[in-house]
Amino acid sequence: MTEPGQQMASLDPYHILQVSPAAEQEVLHAAFRALAMKYHPDRDSSARAARRMMELNQAYAMVREPELRAQVDKSRRTARVPFDAASIPPMNGRTMNGRAEPSPLMQRRGTINATANATATKLESGRYAGWSLKDLAGHDPDYLKWLARHSSGLRYRKEISLILGAKAVAGG
Repeated sequence: MTEPGQQMASLDPYHILQVSPAAEQEVLHAAFRALAMKYHPDRDSSARAARRMMELNQAYAMVREPELRAQVDKSRRTARVPFDAASIPPMNGRTMNGRAEPSPLMQRRGTINATANATATKLESGRYAGWSLKDLAGHDPDYLKWLARHSSGLRYRKEISLILGAKAVAGG
């Protein structure tokens, strides 16, 4: 078994324990106990519960002692999430040096053509998966504004601003 601090890359103890990283030690302990009671083998004998219980034990082992928790917190502050270019679909199907090239939409400065192309962009995940950005702007513009600010909407940000800007100019 590896040391608790070495598991940090694949295991976030605060996420597993469903608490804030700023939570006090007592809160961590209470969260562990509550979740352990829920997934304990005496209460749930499923394989999922056994995996969850193992995760809970590992996560709590990483933060139960103040010294270990300090190491985890330090590694969380200095850890860098590696950028995986393969996880982002290439725009227009072309790549260069492992990075996606901007689509003609991103290269253009004219909002009329850009807005026309943006209407065909469909969301791949989330509450409105499969919806086009234009349809979403008509149905739930507040969600579209939120998506433009959220990291999951990064790839749609310029298109969203073009659609919302065109909508504002049109008086809608």
